[in-house]
Amino acid sequence: MSARTVSFHPPLARALNDVLGGTAASVLTVTFGLSYALLIFAGPLAPYLSYGVGSTFITSAIIAAILALGSSLPFAVGAPDSSTAAMTGILASSLAERIIATDPAAPVLGPVFLTLAMASILTGVVLCGFGLTRMGRAIRYVPYPVVGGFLGATGCLILLGAVRVITGQRLQLATLDSFANLMTLYELAAACAMALVLYLTWHRSRTPFGLPVILIVGTIAAHLAFRLFGISTTEAQSLGWTFQPPSQIAFMSPWDVTAIAHYPWFALPDLTGNLIAVIFVTASSTLFNTTGIEVAIHREADLERELNVTGIANMLSGVLGGYTGCISVSRSVLNFSAGGSGRLSGLTTAAISALMLIVAPALLGYMPKFVLGGLLLYLGADTLHKWIVQSRRRLSLTEYLSLLAIIGIILQWGFIAGILIGVVIGCGTFALSASRINSIKFAFDGSEYRSSLDRSRDDQTILSAHGSEVQGLNLQSYLFFGSANRLYQHVKALLARHRACRYLIFDFKLVTGIDSSAAFSFAQIKRTAQDRGIRLVLVHLPVMAEKALRSSEFISPDVLIMSELDHALEWCENEIIAQHQGRVREEANLREWFTQILGTEDDAFELMHRCERIEVKAGQTVVSAGEAADSMHFILDGRVGVMIAAENGGTSRVRSLGRYTTIGEMGLVSHAPRSATIQAEVASVLYALTAQQFEAIKREHPVLGQKLLTYFVSVMAERLSFANRMIAVLRR
Repeated sequence: MSARTVSFHPPLARALNDVLGGTAASVLTVTFGLSYALLIFAGPLAPYLSYGVGSTFITSAIIAAILALGSSLPFAVGAPDSSTAAMTGILASSLAERIIATDPAAPVLGPVFLTLAMASILTGVVLCGFGLTRMGRAIRYVPYPVVGGFLGATGCLILLGAVRVITGQRLQLATLDSFANLMTLYELAAACAMALVLYLTWHRSRTPFGLPVILIVGTIAAHLAFRLFGISTTEAQSLGWTFQPPSQIAFMSPWDVTAIAHYPWFALPDLTGNLIAVIFVTASSTLFNTTGIEVAIHREADLERELNVTGIANMLSGVLGGYTGCISVSRSVLNFSAGGSGRLSGLTTAAISALMLIVAPALLGYMPKFVLGGLLLYLGADTLHKWIVQSRRRLSLTEYLSLLAIIGIILQWGFIAGILIGVVIGCGTFALSASRINSIKFAFDGSEYRSSLDRSRDDQTILSAHGSEVQGLNLQSYLFFGSANRLYQHVKALLARHRACRYLIFDFKLVTGIDSSAAFSFAQIKRTAQDRGIRLVLVHLPVMAEKALRSSEFISPDVLIMSELDHALEWCENEIIAQHQGRVREEANLREWFTQILGTEDDAFELMHRCERIEVKAGQTVVSAGEAADSMHFILDGRVGVMIAAENGGTSRVRSLGRYTTIGEMGLVSHAPRSATIQAEVASVLYALTAQQFEAIKREHPVLGQKLLTYFVSVMAERLSFANRMIAVLRR
């Protein structure tokens, strides 16, 4: 017997803990359930409160049972939530008011129940769709200010619903006069006092049985006050201090043939926004509440499974005459804290909810309005405090202002307008914030950041002197219209600072994507680089980024694409070394030529420093006829032609000059306009001596100036002699 006792003790202990935890959670379910029934079945639906109480506890029992059997968190407790109840109340009251406004004699209860059932079933279908397709996680991409604005507006609506429960009237500008009634002010003051008591006690302690104890004490205190003032229970009900108790819970099938036949289909389009809001808030509450439970108890849940199970529970609730619900953070955590860890906890809560279908009328008959109304005021104020006050510490000023704007939009124009405009605001805020993120992780200069190739000392000397001709940018994050335009402006400033830049490298290794607007900015960068004769080199270019850049015609044969940054740097360095080694040979040749002309290397160096190097392509015009002769040219390499106008309107070459010759010296001395056009016949390298530099030489270095003049005279004498010989030949 002792062995058998030991064997069965752990399962029995776990079962007992599950029952106790489920009982503790059911206390909140019952309390909140009564307040939610009053919230939904208020105003024109107040006469049907008995049906509302029945529907609420049917919903509580079904949601709790299905989640207990199927949730990935065995201790989970489901029921109607404050946010889902608020949305359901808005949907029900909107339909009721439209029906009454159209035909006061038309039945209201049947269409309302049918609408709530369809909303619950449709919500279940959508949730299951999200779960099966794994799209549920997409709701987490909704901007946080949109979610906060949505829930903040829900808190406002709960407050407005609480006022309606307490006073029986909707709080609007048109009804403000009725709130000046002294009795109404007393009721509101009592409810506010109850909400304050809840805040000062249960809000801070959150003990399992704290809430029911406070509500019971509040109810007893109210009845003692009634007796003190000589008010009987019947008089308290007639004065509106307590609820009219239904004789019993009433049930109504939403699938009544008569209700379906007389359904006001004309009102359905106007209810679409509220219907979508019910679906959205149930889905978001399911995901956010599940996440909240994960954080609270440090246990991971299966989100897809939670969506599927909640969807099935809502569909079954709608079929049986209930409305929407989801997993509850407060009840699940309370159950877990009280020792519940298995599925028996949720089943216990479901059983007690079903039992309330018998007991609830008696409880409601003795419940003062300000007690449950105070609970609703507390819930609404707590939600508002969380999303309007506490969220300010977590959000930037722009995001916080967006949240407040979304709350105002929802209250003014409804949830659909609020969500849509909120998403637009959120996307705009994100774009603004993302554009402030620097798309450049770091920049580098070729004189400091080089390839891994070991080079000779001569090559290293060239790279140290001219490595700044290579400029590189290591890009990061997603490049879109905001960040790419900043990149374009940065490149313009970079090229303005580094006039010697000849190679611009973009490393895309850390880039996650690029949009069409960013591709257009790169096209602007390309035009700027082409104007400066700069070669663009792209490294680690992703396939999608390459596709976007090709579509904008940024990538062309003159844009180099390489797989590794090290290889790109090596290629640029090779180009720089080759060019400057050729320049060294070129300068040596020029120095040797000038030494032959002037006689000394010192004069040759001085003239070299006074000249400006010019590269011209084949067919490019160097100077044009009729221009002022403000310079002469030393032809170091290549060939140029002297062109004059022909009779047919074209040009004719009268002379061709090759390397180590000069042209334009006569105009430099005489200052006469140019008599012919000089055009490069092949790619050529020229060194130009301007008239200004020639005058400076004559002032500062008269000996050098005299040597130049002597050289010019000798050149002109040679050409004159050649011309004379040509004339003599032609006269034969």
